[in-house]
Amino acid sequence: MHIGLYFGSFNPVHIGHLIVANHIVENTEVDKVWFIVSPHNPLKDESSLLNEYDRLHLVELAIQDNLKFRASNVEFHLPKPSYTIDTLTHLVEKFPLEKFSVIIGSDSFQNIHRWKNYEQLIARYSFIVYKRPGFEITETHGADLTIMDAPLLSISSTYIRTQIREKKSVRYLLPHAVFKYVEENRYYL
Repeated sequence: MHIGLYFGSFNPVHIGHLIVANHIVENTEVDKVWFIVSPHNPLKDESSLLNEYDRLHLVELAIQDNLKFRASNVEFHLPKPSYTIDTLTHLVEKFPLEKFSVIIGSDSFQNIHRWKNYEQLIARYSFIVYKRPGFEITETHGADLTIMDAPLLSISSTYIRTQIREKKSVRYLLPHAVFKYVEENRYYL
């Protein structure tokens, strides 16, 4: 089976994430998309993160009715901060029959040279890169890339958290179950 690994803080998961994941599973050879919830991305500030188990639960709520999606807590049990190369090494050992590809935005791919052991990462794994406005892929680093035009929304988890703090509605930016849970638990206030 071909698994697309969609890494992220998902702080919170929003409909933009789901649109990209769905587009990839429907328009590539990927059979399933695993949402890899990162406890701490070493390139991001940890102070604004909701607890990783709460973020995992929000992903589970968001994808509960899609059999092609799976929420993964694999990085919760690995050394922190999380490094993609370490996670992939672990997953290949645990699931030797699966083929793994990394799902990444073109903005993140532009920073791939800053990732731990990025040379090994691009030598061993394929990447499915969805284009983000203003972030053209000019350097491939020799990686096996599938570059896609996925439908994108100009929203981000940062924007959603700001809207919540300002007591503005994010009702249509989050899957309904996630919206209700975030509202009931007063997350991001």
